[in-house]
Amino acid sequence: MIIGKYPNLRLRRTRKESWSRRLIQENTLSPNDFILPIFLIEGSNKRQPISSMPGVYRYTINRLSQIVDRAIKKKIPMVALFPKTQNVHKDELGTESLNEKNLVCRAIKEIKKRYKNQIGIMCDVALDPYTLSGHDGILNDKQEIDNDKTIEVLVKQAISHAEAGADIVAPSDMMDGRIGKIRSALETQKFFNTMILSYCAKYSSNLYGPFRDAVKSSKNLKGSSKDTYQMDFGNKIEVVPEAEFDIHEGADILMVKPGLHYLDVISLLKNKYSIPIFAYHVSGEYTMIKSAAKNNFIDERKVVFETLMSFKRAGANAILTYYAKQIIDWLK
Repeated sequence: MIIGKYPNLRLRRTRKESWSRRLIQENTLSPNDFILPIFLIEGSNKRQPISSMPGVYRYTINRLSQIVDRAIKKKIPMVALFPKTQNVHKDELGTESLNEKNLVCRAIKEIKKRYKNQIGIMCDVALDPYTLSGHDGILNDKQEIDNDKTIEVLVKQAISHAEAGADIVAPSDMMDGRIGKIRSALETQKFFNTMILSYCAKYSSNLYGPFRDAVKSSKNLKGSSKDTYQMDFGNKIEVVPEAEFDIHEGADILMVKPGLHYLDVISLLKNKYSIPIFAYHVSGEYTMIKSAAKNNFIDERKVVFETLMSFKRAGANAILTYYAKQIIDWLK
């Protein structure tokens, strides 16, 4: 409650000077706030641009140092790895996800070998980069996602990531019950310190297009939707049981995806639960800013600052964003 009235109380007094505005600023941005996504491709000595995501590239494993070195120098705490799997390695069961020599596992091992614990590694646990259907799970005879059969594969995938050296396994599939099964398996295999980041609020959004282009899963989807397992973008309260189930089953961190269009969901989770809440500034949100800036409709730098600050204001502890490297240069 504000006690006082104009003119004795003038709210603009503290906004008058730059130094006073800095003193009372409620939220700030620093390198500690960001997770850097990295796309992977097979081959050697490649740094391949992604046409739908200006300024973002796919890297072969022997070129990873090019981007990880920079991330460490910029004091980014963690990278997130996403593979572009060759079609020859895709099948109906996502078998390549369990290959200990797949792109992700080899990349984890290379980063850990070279950098030890200088930077954290997070890996998605989901089947969409590996299935012919492009879905996050296994389809049954009725072409419906088989929840429990999918979980069996996800558990094995999570363990393979942990064995390779991943610090955080991040189930992004939205199958019911997968967090508990993964946590139990990690405990059994004595991966006591491997964290689980649960995409507990992953919406069936129209903002994933550039990402699906980056990992080349959109053609496999053939226009089908993920509405039967990802959340309806008209819902907010639905996230409460999703979050509570995942926390109860052993999640260490919760992720909201997309982030910018779901600040109310971030705020809800932050105010209700005491574990860290992360936000994913997704590919569609990134590309919209890039496109508008290219046409001189907006000031890219200012809009990015405002956008990322909105995540912090809503309550996000960290932000996975394709602007991670650039924003840190701008912070200087």
